Amino acid sequence: MEALKQIANIAGQSGLYRILKPSRNGVIVETLDDKKTKTMMGPTARVSVLNDISIYVDTDEQSVPLADVLLAVNEKYGETLTVDPKGSNDELAEFMATVVPDYDRERVRPTDIKKLIVWYGLLRQHAPEIFESQPEADTTTEAPATETQPDEQA
Repeated sequence: MEALKQIANIAGQSGLYRILKPSRNGVIVETLDDKKTKTMMGPTARVSVLNDISIYVDTDEQSVPLADVLLAVNEKYGETLTVDPKGSNDELAEFMATVVPDYDRERVRPTDIKKLIVWYGLLRQHAPEIFESQPEADTTTEAPATETQPDEQA
């Protein structure tokens, strides 16, 4: 899910943001909603790119990339996510267990599961191409080989 490299969460801000242009003074982002408000985030803003986020699991790997979790939610629920992010902690834990059965129940807090649900809803609504672009991931692995050949000729 290469598209997650362009989507970020900003500490202290609600919602998700599309990264438009990084600069020395920070990063220009656009809200991932209908308003598409552009903002400059300074260098002290804690910007977390979704591609770099993972969920703790009780296996040897110790974590699973958020992209894999989002794909698992998409496969199981599609556009009709039945869990409410404001539901009880037990409901949230049950939802998480259906998506990632071996998630670490000690380290993954209910607030983390709430964020996952909200982020999934935002991504389904405002960036559905993230979930549809999975076959393109195979073609992007071929792209470097194609790019390498012209470099070799140069």
